[in-house]
Amino acid sequence: MNCELLATCSALGYLEGDIYHKEPDCLESVKDLIRYLKYEDETCDVRQQLGAAQILQGDLLPILIQHCQDKPLFDAVIRLMVNLTQPALLCFGKVPQDPSFRHHFLQVLSYLQAYKEAFANEKTFGVLSETLYELLQLGWEERQEEDNLLIERILLLVRNILHIPADRDQEKSIDDEASLHDRLLWAMHLSGLDDLMLFLASSAAEQQWSLHVLEIVSLMFRDQNPEQLAMAGQARSARKQGADMTELEILRRREMAEKKSRVFQRSSRHSRFGGSYVIQGLKSIGDRDVVFHKSLHNFQTYSPDMGKDTRYVPRRRQIAQDHSLQRRSALNVRLFLRDFCSEFLENCYNRLMGLVKDHLLREKAQQHDETYYLWALAFFMTFNRASNFRPGLVSETLSVRTFHFIEQNLTNYYEMMLTDRKEAVSWGRRMHLALKAYQELLATVNKMDTSADEAVRESSRIIKNNVFYIMEYRELFLTLFRKFDETRQPRSYLCDLVETTHLFLKMLEHFCRSRGNLMVQNKRRRKKKKKAHPQSPASAGNGPYPPEGVWPALAEQLKHCAQNSELTLDSVVPFDAASEVPVEEQRTEAMVRIQDSLLAGQAPEALTLLRSAREVWPEGDIFGSPDFSLEEEIELLRQIFSAPLPRQQEPEEQGGEEEGEEEEEEEEELQAVQILEKEFNFLDYLRRFACSAVVKACVLLLQSYQKNSPYTNHCVVKMLHRLAHDLKMEALLFQISLFCLFHRLFNDPASGAYKELVTFARYVLAKFFALTEVNRKAFVELLFWKNTAVVREMTEGYGSLDAESSNRKPPKWNPEEEKQLRELYLAHKDIEGEDVIDAILAHLNTTTRSRKQVIHQLVRLGLADSVKDFQRQRKGTNLVLWTEDQELELQRLFEEFQGSDDVLGHIMKNITAKRSRARIVEKLLSLGLVADRRELYKKRQRKPVTSSLLDGKDHLKDRDQEDLEENCEEDEEGPEAEAAQDTSVHIPQSLRQILQEEDFSAPILWLQNCLIRIADDREEDGCTQAVPLVPLTEENEDAVENQDFQKLLRKLGIRPPASEQESFWRVPAKLSPALLRRAAASLSQAEPEPQSADRPEQGPRKEKLALAPGSPMAAKKRKNDLGSSEGEADKEPLSSGPQKLQLLDSDGEQEKNESKNKDSDPGSPEPPRIHKRRRFLIEDEDD
Repeated sequence: MNCELLATCSALGYLEGDIYHKEPDCLESVKDLIRYLKYEDETCDVRQQLGAAQILQGDLLPILIQHCQDKPLFDAVIRLMVNLTQPALLCFGKVPQDPSFRHHFLQVLSYLQAYKEAFANEKTFGVLSETLYELLQLGWEERQEEDNLLIERILLLVRNILHIPADRDQEKSIDDEASLHDRLLWAMHLSGLDDLMLFLASSAAEQQWSLHVLEIVSLMFRDQNPEQLAMAGQARSARKQGADMTELEILRRREMAEKKSRVFQRSSRHSRFGGSYVIQGLKSIGDRDVVFHKSLHNFQTYSPDMGKDTRYVPRRRQIAQDHSLQRRSALNVRLFLRDFCSEFLENCYNRLMGLVKDHLLREKAQQHDETYYLWALAFFMTFNRASNFRPGLVSETLSVRTFHFIEQNLTNYYEMMLTDRKEAVSWGRRMHLALKAYQELLATVNKMDTSADEAVRESSRIIKNNVFYIMEYRELFLTLFRKFDETRQPRSYLCDLVETTHLFLKMLEHFCRSRGNLMVQNKRRRKKKKKAHPQSPASAGNGPYPPEGVWPALAEQLKHCAQNSELTLDSVVPFDAASEVPVEEQRTEAMVRIQDSLLAGQAPEALTLLRSAREVWPEGDIFGSPDFSLEEEIELLRQIFSAPLPRQQEPEEQGGEEEGEEEEEEEEELQAVQILEKEFNFLDYLRRFACSAVVKACVLLLQSYQKNSPYTNHCVVKMLHRLAHDLKMEALLFQISLFCLFHRLFNDPASGAYKELVTFARYVLAKFFALTEVNRKAFVELLFWKNTAVVREMTEGYGSLDAESSNRKPPKWNPEEEKQLRELYLAHKDIEGEDVIDAILAHLNTTTRSRKQVIHQLVRLGLADSVKDFQRQRKGTNLVLWTEDQELELQRLFEEFQGSDDVLGHIMKNITAKRSRARIVEKLLSLGLVADRRELYKKRQRKPVTSSLLDGKDHLKDRDQEDLEENCEEDEEGPEAEAAQDTSVHIPQSLRQILQEEDFSAPILWLQNCLIRIADDREEDGCTQAVPLVPLTEENEDAVENQDFQKLLRKLGIRPPASEQESFWRVPAKLSPALLRRAAASLSQAEPEPQSADRPEQGPRKEKLALAPGSPMAAKKRKNDLGSSEGEADKEPLSSGPQKLQLLDSDGEQEKNESKNKDSDPGSPEPPRIHKRRRFLIEDEDD
């Protein structure tokens, strides 16, 4: 030992008899030891020296027991003991592979095992329990930070001691014997520490220790079987006794068979000569037969591998070892643990599991803490199911959310097992733990079906319905079977996987039978196709050619139908107002529907469609005039009957295994997941398990049938029986390794105990030998694992799949079709700007040929060298960069069509290098020609606004209809598109009333002033930039955030913030000063107009209409008053009546006028305030 370390340990004190005398510097020595441990090297030399000196056994534990009243010393000793007892894996990070470091690791582990034996003392846990009890008695207001640290350190110390693994060389793990771990648990029980754990788990004030408590509880029940704990202290049932008797009978039969074989091997008399024999037919290394130098009775065990060295298996290919070991503890320990489980379930389980899951979801826990949650779920739900089953005790984890949580962890563990290859075995253990939790959830739900309570059975039905409905839960077990890897996952994992799959299939089959039909969720990857290239003129009219001689019969039928009075137009509707298809395309579709009705011989429907379409589209007399006679209608129908109308090409249906033959390079395809619902078929779902991966896993587990439990063997046999009998795929099990297993089973002396397995083996062998009578190649097929296709060929004959695939092949080309194909190709191959294949498809007599078939036939005929000669060019593949000439052309086109209704549409029609709409918009934005892509929206022509609308009285629409139309217009077009198209701005009456009710007079005046100032600035400076509207007062800011006021802004053409970088509404650059002044004038009518009751209206109604802004008389009046100045307008008398409106320049001018009114007559009562506005005389540029 290091001299400084030795001196520090000597300064702790000494033990005299049973009394420990501490030195004066004991506290400082303990702190020095903590400091030494902090700076130890990677070999943990300080830890090893302290362990070799037995400091914990000889000094620290006596100090802890006898000097617990010294609080500073007690805290320091607890802190040092927590450091000394931490797991060896935390000290080294992982199990070292280097021999020297591995020696240090094992040395530290041996010292930890000695510490665990020293802690198996009632006095030690008594001191810890008393200290913890005193700390927990303190309320949260009395408890200090040091008290919380001490509580946490005590819990960590108990956790570290319980975590120390047992020494399996010294402890033989014999059942019903008290092991070191059992003695430790018994000491905890005698000290009352287990009751404190229950208090911490159930107390609402101690939620912060939930993860520590769950970790300690999981370590307490390590190596325990919950089903055996539930049955502890109870009389063994007849079923358990029968299972034990069967196991003893198997062992007795095997022992008798071994004795019998040894008797046969012993000869009657001693032979001095062993003898040498030649094995005929078995060649040695040379050309001679093998010479056998032992007795004949040893020939049964002869193998060519005898005497050879064992083959080295690389570490990455070694089978994963199972480290889990379950044993039966002493009876008193089992009884104490059983009572602890019962109290934990009744008082702590639901609350503690809810807290832990909340910590996990909020990421408040440490890494891999979810494993304790999964273990507790599996253990305590199994205990509850094996004892007095009460679903309410585990209701927290009995839900669909728990299924989802476990399924997510299973998937995550599997992905980490593939990526983190160095820790793949650890991830495999975590995956096994999640699978156990999933298995227990299913078992508990299955147990609920047998409950006497109807509510419990209904809850079980709801959970099963939700679990079976989701596709991920159904596909989970199939995925786990396919991804099983015996080098990373132990044999016990495969055993639990088979048992869980058996239980799931059993529950699903029973649920389907009880329901009759079950609708489930199904996810399918669908190929979304973008719109193809526009059709060429040659392929536009691809409708069916009408047969000759049919029209006279249709004409007679039409005349007869026209005379029938029962023909109504309400039965057929040619127009769908809710459809997204444009009106022009619906009109074309209506024409095609009329032609289809005529081709199908349905004359009444065609005539009804024609008359209905005439009422919907009367303009242009496309469907005839309302004054048409019957002969004219029949003539129009004849023209439609023989017209080559454009039709949309329907996508070709692809089925079966030929879905891979798609038309290449024609359309861009996007993979998308489509969620559908379909009726569930159990046999179809079971066919998913008919694969070699599932059979391999089952055969691998069946290899150890002697070590498996009877239930495990039953699950394996039932799984294979479902594949062989239910699906009629016995050939799937025709494999030499399985047959070798059957041979070993038949020669087993205890084969009578495996009746189910023996019966199934005979069934499979009988099917195999029956098949060999028909197919002699079945013996060769034994060497290979098979899939469903091979099984079908073995049973139905080789080549049966090829025969079916040939039926789905396209028909062969006859000489006439080849001649026509050759002529069409030679006629269209030299035409520039036209796709040759599209032209050929448009003129071929047969319509069943696809583009791919035509291309391949051209290659076969020698007209083309390769399929690549006919590849279609995709959109945007050739044009990537813009040249300088193209940019100039784009700028010229934008300036030419800037004032049109559809700027972008005109540019795309006239541009030389064709590009997509998105590319042109991006280029316009990058060149700075437009500030926002909304300026390129297509503008819709609107009807002119009449004077009656401006006056605020609309006789055609009510208030609700106007609001609905406003919303539709705002959705369809940009807000600035509306103001740009109107010569005068119309504000609906409904919006006027809303603004008047909410009293937006001040914000409207502010908006008027802003518009007028912007118009003046644009006239003076000629600047056409977008100007933001910045509200400086709180009243204006609240108005801008109001939805009704925002509707007003959109009506005026003011656009909202385009992105997160903009905060204010902006006046677009394209609004001219004249438009801005007209918008400001329209706000005069939108502002509320309070009217005094004492002042009657002056002037008749006609005068008011004549003076309304926007009316003809008002325009004429403006022309007559152009010479007048603004000063004359300011001198108008204020008492001219409410009909004369005044527009104020600013808020300051309004305050000035109000102050004048107050100064004029201070003694008189304040009259009702009337807002008067001054009308600006603005010259209209259009006039």
